[in-house]
Amino acid sequence: MSIYERWITQAYDRLGQTVPAHWNTYLPQEQKIYEELLENKGTAISGTLAELAQKYNMPVENFLGFVDGINEALDKPFSAEEVQAFEESTNIDVSFQFENLYKKMVEYKADHLYELPQWDNVFTPERQEELYVEQKRSTTVRKEAVPGRNEPCPCGSGKKYKKCCGA
Repeated sequence: MSIYERWITQAYDRLGQTVPAHWNTYLPQEQKIYEELLENKGTAISGTLAELAQKYNMPVENFLGFVDGINEALDKPFSAEEVQAFEESTNIDVSFQFENLYKKMVEYKADHLYELPQWDNVFTPERQEELYVEQKRSTTVRKEAVPGRNEPCPCGSGKKYKKCCGA
């Protein structure tokens, strides 16, 4: 069984539901990694999967879960196949931008991460609010107002909408 398969087996049950006992252990470990990265303003992680898991004091499966979770915020994301093929000796050399990371945390509703006080070392509270609003707006779908039947057609023909584009 691959490390990725072990991660999935530990994190999710057969029905795809999260396993609370696992996440209660994993989330504080994940938070400590982010706290260290933010405190030191580190935008890169480098080493083998086993070395990094040891550095952050977590099982290899959990560190792979961390890499999988941060993957979309990386400057050069791994493909799903690459993540699934990771071994303990796989070299991980990743970098990211704090703005992308913050927005991903907002997108995934990970308030326990984007509300960390260490973000104040990276962004002002005003900038954090701007990034938050930018991310929320980027996922909001806005429909353009359709003109009423008897209003002028927006194409500029001079006809009523119902006789032109609305026909």
